[in-house]
Amino acid sequence: MKLVAHFTSFLNDTVNLNATRITQLEDSVEALKDVIRDSDWEPRVITFEEQGSWAHQTIIKPVYRRAFDADLLVIIEPVDGWDAKTYLSTLRSVFANHGTYEDKVRRFSHCVTIEYAGERRVDIAPCIRERNGVPGHEVCNHTSNAFEPSEPEAYTTWLRRRNEWTGGNGLKKVTRLLKYLRDIKATFTCKSVLLTTLLGMRITVADATLADPFVDVPTALKTIVDRLDDWLQLHTTKPNVANPVLASELFSDLWDDAQYANFREKIHEYRGWIDDAFDEVDRDESIGKWRRVFGEEFAADAVTKAAGLVSESVRLYSDSVGFAHGASDDLVALVSRYGLAVLPPGFNTLPHKQRPIWRPSPYGGYPVTISVSLHTGRNGVKLAEVASGSGPLAKNQSLRFSVRGPGGAMFDDHRHKVYWRITNTDREALNANALRGGFEQANDGTSRWEGLEYRGVHSAEAFVVRRNDNMLVGHSAPFYVVVG
Repeated sequence: MKLVAHFTSFLNDTVNLNATRITQLEDSVEALKDVIRDSDWEPRVITFEEQGSWAHQTIIKPVYRRAFDADLLVIIEPVDGWDAKTYLSTLRSVFANHGTYEDKVRRFSHCVTIEYAGERRVDIAPCIRERNGVPGHEVCNHTSNAFEPSEPEAYTTWLRRRNEWTGGNGLKKVTRLLKYLRDIKATFTCKSVLLTTLLGMRITVADATLADPFVDVPTALKTIVDRLDDWLQLHTTKPNVANPVLASELFSDLWDDAQYANFREKIHEYRGWIDDAFDEVDRDESIGKWRRVFGEEFAADAVTKAAGLVSESVRLYSDSVGFAHGASDDLVALVSRYGLAVLPPGFNTLPHKQRPIWRPSPYGGYPVTISVSLHTGRNGVKLAEVASGSGPLAKNQSLRFSVRGPGGAMFDDHRHKVYWRITNTDREALNANALRGGFEQANDGTSRWEGLEYRGVHSAEAFVVRRNDNMLVGHSAPFYVVVG
């Protein structure tokens, strides 16, 4: 399911750099330009140009409270006798000798960077026009003391044209989404200029006449990632990826062979997840699958609403199937009266449940069952064996969940890892910010202890993963825990 409205909100609220930060960036850059203009720096400044993600409008909000960065080129005339190092060292001196920036300036191989207390960074790079009378631009490499060809304006034009061919800024939005995916997953390495180029190369002039592949954001995402994966699967070893406007510059040099192989593998995996979420017809299941791709911020409001209002949805379902109920009956009261039959279809696929991230074994899985015992507390006195859906159980006690394989045998934890998906529902868990639904490791061999804290009907599921290939080889049915 495409969930276009959720993608719009996700981009606006989570992915895109917010307007306040953009304004702060623009104000900072104007001040930096004034410092350079008012200084005695010898090169004559022709103009300033935005560069990189800022110029391409693919800059995103930083994840995990990191600083975001923007690139500014200073287009200058050459100075007779200056080597590459001199352009950078003298530009650094301009800011090092300025009272406002002396503690904020650093020099790197190709730029001078102004850092604003972990909030943002501005990389300022000298870009020399027509050095030695040769048409074109060059940037400076302080490490090698060399001038390097660069065509930033042409690259930006190349990228903007391809974005226009997708209509509705499809390429820009997909690029932001995949940069966000890269940053939150941290499972592959791909510098922004390389990732942006790879995505732009998937768009051709023929796309300008094809509306359907880019009709909305999720469709554009599926189209471009599918094309990227198809191309990567044709290249088992690292291919050359040249700057499309400067053939001598190989962006693929930003990878080593292992990084490319990993990127190829991860894009193939995420392509499968994206296609799965896109094709899913059940709304809640589709939300859960998109969250597997983009994390818990995707459709967060819809997810918490669905999880917190299960009593209301169960009352509606009970009306439709003839289970009588009172106006104040909640989920616990209805399950206590009618059993698990009162749970509506889809209760086990609530969207706040994380979807499995492991590849299922192509040979099928083991039968997996869960047994549960009630205790006075963790490692406390055993009170009883508990059946799924029984109760309600009193709070402030503990359950021990144990997993068994074929014939009731225990899984060898040297060969298998057992993950537990513990999912809470209804208002008490919602109000305590304790809906959970993620994967957690066993905390007692292959078993797991859980305390009883929130009124509701909760669930536990066991996932068995083979250690040597990280494949899912078993998944239990949900065990329902009714807490009064």
